[in-house]
Amino acid sequence: MTPRKAEDCADMEQVRAEIDRIDVALVDLIGERFTYVDRAWQLKQSPAEARVPWRIQQVINRVRTRAKEKGLPPELTEALWRQMIGWFVQYEEEKLSQQGEDDD
Repeated sequence: MTPRKAEDCADMEQVRAEIDRIDVALVDLIGERFTYVDRAWQLKQSPAEARVPWRIQQVINRVRTRAKEKGLPPELTEALWRQMIGWFVQYEEEKLSQQGEDDD
């Protein structure tokens, strides 16, 4: 099925179908991003390496810029990314802590 532009949706059923299509794509992309986060912790040595403030800010700056370019509120993307990054950092810290315990 070809994606339909928002302005071409004639009713709520069509709007909801497009939102559902986008949600599937977003989950797939987050899943792909997760594979890299999963690899990242394996390349790190300690839980302290999971939280890298300069890198977090670099990512936030990039998504805010991209949001502005696409006509989106940069505050929205920043909020979403900070939530996602926070979860990923916690995941890495937990994995690295477990790895350290396994090495003992």
